[in-house]
Amino acid sequence: MIRPSRNHPGFWAFLLHRLSGLALVLFLPAHFLVLGSAINASAFDAAIAWTDRPLVKFGEWGIVVLLALHMTGGIRLLALEFLPWSEGQKARIAIGIGAALLFGAALALGLV
Repeated sequence: MIRPSRNHPGFWAFLLHRLSGLALVLFLPAHFLVLGSAINASAFDAAIAWTDRPLVKFGEWGIVVLLALHMTGGIRLLALEFLPWSEGQKARIAIGIGAALLFGAALALGLV
């Protein structure tokens, strides 16, 4: 029986794409609950006031990072399926995406 390598970069890209998608799926019910509270103005104001907490702010940053990871993984899959890339080109693209994510995180943390 042939066992796939767990150390291949493609496996880790797949895993990040899958886990970020699952985390976004878990976020959606809470998002729709807050949007549904917009029917009642006082409930919506309370929900918006709740989002002012530091932990919620950090969670919002996490959602944006998860969206970026999931979008990057989806674009990677589309590129692998439809474009003729060499291994070197894929590695340079992955390095560029990683640098962009690090810069975005530094920007979010106010380090830049």
